[in-house]
Amino acid sequence: MTPHNKAQKGDIAKTVLMPGDPLRAKFIAEKYLQDTVIFNDVRNMFGYTGFYKGAKVSVMGSGMGMPSIGIYSYELYSMYDVDHIIRIGSAGSYCEKAQVFDVVLADSAYSESSFARTQNGYDKDIIYPSEKINAIIRETAKEQKKEMIEGCVHSSDVFYREDKTPYYQRLYEQKGCICVEMESFALFHNANVLGKNAACILTISDSFVSDRITTALEREKSFTDMMEIALETVLKLQ
Repeated sequence: MTPHNKAQKGDIAKTVLMPGDPLRAKFIAEKYLQDTVIFNDVRNMFGYTGFYKGAKVSVMGSGMGMPSIGIYSYELYSMYDVDHIIRIGSAGSYCEKAQVFDVVLADSAYSESSFARTQNGYDKDIIYPSEKINAIIRETAKEQKKEMIEGCVHSSDVFYREDKTPYYQRLYEQKGCICVEMESFALFHNANVLGKNAACILTISDSFVSDRITTALEREKSFTDMMEIALETVLKLQ
């Protein structure tokens, strides 16, 4: 056990799906998994292990921000022998091509964060996911006839910014960031440091270039395309 996770060795599958919202983890476990057991409820950061079409899989919330997913993913990789983590989260669009409810596959994560530099001295502002998992995700989405957009995601440390200029436009034009979220940079970094695998699938929940927005209930329960792509990917990682 750790201060943040009361699971024992063996309670957690080799592949973990990781939404930010622990209630989304609960929803996925109840909707899609069989023979489900809860392995963690410390701080209400729910984690479940069950079976999807016969494949053992775990789903656990990460919380919001890089410090939070940094703790949980590091422990999963280093203390619970997890090999693959697929983040399934929400994001805000920076451009017209990423519309609300669109599914995004991160091919890289850009951040101004000091997370990686502090963690082990990594001094670049771009980090990459596992190409192995991304290739399987692409194949799976194609088989399911589910559309995905690929691109760089902005992993921000700050949700409320005092900068009132169109900084999102600059990040799109100068860094290629098509949307913003708050976790992937840290997840990819931990995977790279520990020799593990990570990927990130996002659903656009709101937009900087549109007035459309999703509700909290929609973000918890309606992002099923993303969930189903991730679950079917698990079957190919066994």
